[in-house]
Amino acid sequence: MPAPVYRPRNPIQTPYYRCVEDHLETLEQVYEDRFERTYGFFRPHVRKVMERYLDCGNLLNGFARIKCEDCGHEYLLAFSCKRRHFCPSCHQKRVVEFGEWLCQNVIKAVPHRHFVFGIPKILRRYFLYDRRLLLELSRCIWESLKIYYQYCMPGKNSVPGTTIAIQTFGDFLGFNPHGHVLITDGSFPEKGLFKVAPAVRLKYLEKIFRSKVISLLLSKGKITPDYINLLKSWKHSGFQVFCGPRIHPRKKEAMENLARYIIRASFSQERMTYLPEESRIIYRSKDKRQEKAFDALDWLAAMCSHIPDQREQMVRYYGFYSNVSRGIRQKANEDALIPCILEPDENKKPNQKWARLIQKIYEVDPLACPQCQGLMRIISIIEDQEVIDKILGHLGLWKNNQRPPPKPKSLEIQIDSSDSQLPFYEEAFDQDFEVSADYPTV
Repeated sequence: MPAPVYRPRNPIQTPYYRCVEDHLETLEQVYEDRFERTYGFFRPHVRKVMERYLDCGNLLNGFARIKCEDCGHEYLLAFSCKRRHFCPSCHQKRVVEFGEWLCQNVIKAVPHRHFVFGIPKILRRYFLYDRRLLLELSRCIWESLKIYYQYCMPGKNSVPGTTIAIQTFGDFLGFNPHGHVLITDGSFPEKGLFKVAPAVRLKYLEKIFRSKVISLLLSKGKITPDYINLLKSWKHSGFQVFCGPRIHPRKKEAMENLARYIIRASFSQERMTYLPEESRIIYRSKDKRQEKAFDALDWLAAMCSHIPDQREQMVRYYGFYSNVSRGIRQKANEDALIPCILEPDENKKPNQKWARLIQKIYEVDPLACPQCQGLMRIISIIEDQEVIDKILGHLGLWKNNQRPPPKPKSLEIQIDSSDSQLPFYEEAFDQDFEVSADYPTV
């Protein structure tokens, strides 16, 4: 059976690209009137991200020449935009790279657990209009876990290692800030020891988390004491904490897949259908049991609400996994002395190269020659516009890679005024991983 052949992507032909291209200008024109009240003001960084995405994978913006050393076969590889959450291809490479880095440089070979912390719908709008609160939400989650674990395992230095990723989306792009947590199922009371935690009692952890979030919003002036009394009067508070089964350190593939899952993209291209004549998007749930129709502008406005600000960190490390703790151990050459159930592998860390990431994502080697299966390598980087035009013109690719002007769209589009927050929906992240049947809904 012949090896699969790598074919450079052509994002210009995808429905998602065409939707962004058709409606970007119109979105900016109508955003203040139609969407500012729902999603907050149109951030300048969002405009830059969308423009960079439209240039992603376009040979007109520069490329690398890839050539086979054996038979001389050659192809051109366009530059990528490297944008988070908005560009599906670039974000997927980031997801794979993050999963590898976390498991090789942060995660220790001890049991872990996966937690999900959710907040009620009535409080979500505060985090939408003030994105700085997302950092505070991460701290609330950490402080709740720290209090709970130190209560279960007393000791001044008894802290777990914690990685917290904040996500802002549900299954149909509704704004739903929640935290995914990878935490050691126990703590490190002192050097050379790892103490396994007792069974988790979510009822108490949820109460601590609720108190932390309410105190945060009260201190920031977002809610009043009367509002707090209203929340406390509810039979169901709306705060939820989910805890997955214990993850044994031998399940390295499941751990890496879970690490990818906690920073996954906000949507899937495979589950969307773009109807340009109707300016509509049809989006399906992963189980294909539900689908929802969106006006194209509504879809893009919802997508924009999930784009992080420039330099905004959505993943943070606390306790034994904090940057300070890791730095101190590495400086003292004590990182390898941390107790592990299994000894860590001695293999060298792989280089974080685009070719290896593509091979891992699509199971095809982009440096394998499609003609002779020989080794290909990058022979030059072309960035000069005059040289780019000459090469593409000689190969007959210049016109094929030109972006056509956006299609004019009428601004008189029916507005769906329903602003409902859909239930929180989690996707299965690994078929081999044990996922609890009662996965959380927020």
